Amino acid sequence: MTTEHEAKHLSRGKWVFYGFLAIAGLLLFTEHRAHVLGLLPFLILLACPLMHLFMHHGHGNHNPKDEKSEDNTK
Repeated sequence: MTTEHEAKHLSRGKWVFYGFLAIAGLLLFTEHRAHVLGLLPFLILLACPLMHLFMHHGHGNHNPKDEKSEDNTK
């Protein structure tokens, strides 16, 4: 019976924690909305070079590895 009681207690504690996170997030957003929205254009501009760096990691090597292994067997 104690394990069932502890499980209910932990479940209730999770919901209380999630509620606290939601309220804290809402308050942080409302208090800092001007700062966050003011930085949004700069974050979009920063995304361009970051996407270029991280999304072009295979640039220049257009032949898949499977084709190379088939060419070696011919």
